[in-house]
Amino acid sequence: MLILDFINVGNGDSALIREVEDGTQTFAMLVDCGHDNLIRDDHSAELDPRSRRIYAGEFLKKQGVSHLDMLLLTHFHRDHVGGLGRVLDAVTVDKLVCTYIPPADSGDLEPDGDNGLPRAARNVLRCANMYAAMLREHPGRIKELVELPGDRQEFYQLTADLSMDVICGEPALYSRQKAVYDGAFRGERDRYSLMQWGKCMNISSLRQRLHYHGKEIVLGGDAYAVVWNNDMLAPCDILKVPHHASLSSTTRKLLEGLRPKTAVVSVAARRPDERPHPYIISLIREYAEDLYFTDAVDIPGLVEPMFHESVHIEIE
Repeated sequence: MLILDFINVGNGDSALIREVEDGTQTFAMLVDCGHDNLIRDDHSAELDPRSRRIYAGEFLKKQGVSHLDMLLLTHFHRDHVGGLGRVLDAVTVDKLVCTYIPPADSGDLEPDGDNGLPRAARNVLRCANMYAAMLREHPGRIKELVELPGDRQEFYQLTADLSMDVICGEPALYSRQKAVYDGAFRGERDRYSLMQWGKCMNISSLRQRLHYHGKEIVLGGDAYAVVWNNDMLAPCDILKVPHHASLSSTTRKLLEGLRPKTAVVSVAARRPDERPHPYIISLIREYAEDLYFTDAVDIPGLVEPMFHESVHIEIE
């Protein structure tokens, strides 16, 4: 059996994928770690008392998961890597897979110091700094660090029955990412490069297609719909909707290709930026038989709130 939990981390993404045989876990993978805070400072400061938001690390503990065979980071925005520290507090990891590994001797980037940088550039530094710091602060918790070059589709045979394709964006993105981050850790503060990379982070997001017993699960990361335009799209059974169902996340063309039977939106309720966007939700409903939200999203006349720690799906 394959068990999928799209964790209610509030703002951000984190999905736990486990294979279980006769009640025993035989494989576990986490894709992204959620935010470092259940309530973002630019969102509502109050949670509904019924809220069941939970940090990814705490969810792993509650599920009795103390070890991950793989931890995959799609990209380095705070709402995907911010919870890494709590995850590494909870579990050990065989293999961390991502598109950038900070230098082993990386120091504090001081993103909020007196550096004269605009907000967008500071945010790039802040995300990279948080990611690198959490790796430094958890020595020995990860057995192997794997930096994908981003110039090809990767294939992993995860178990006898479960395999995964990892799909990258434009190959040139990842060498650019490495140059920007390596430069930052060397002490460079090129405001233009940092700001431009900030605009590219979502389109560099890794995507995954999982294959299990004839079922197809697509995890869209934060890749905007335009990123998929040159892909050979095939129908899937489950789609983790890209980029929190923002207006740029999904198009009719994308849904025509993927034709998901079930769609899951990882998003914080009461976001002030139309994520999820009502038009995108209406569009998804034309294709998917079932549509779920990690948090208790409430769109009058369109979505009724549901309170849960995760969207839980089991596949035989």
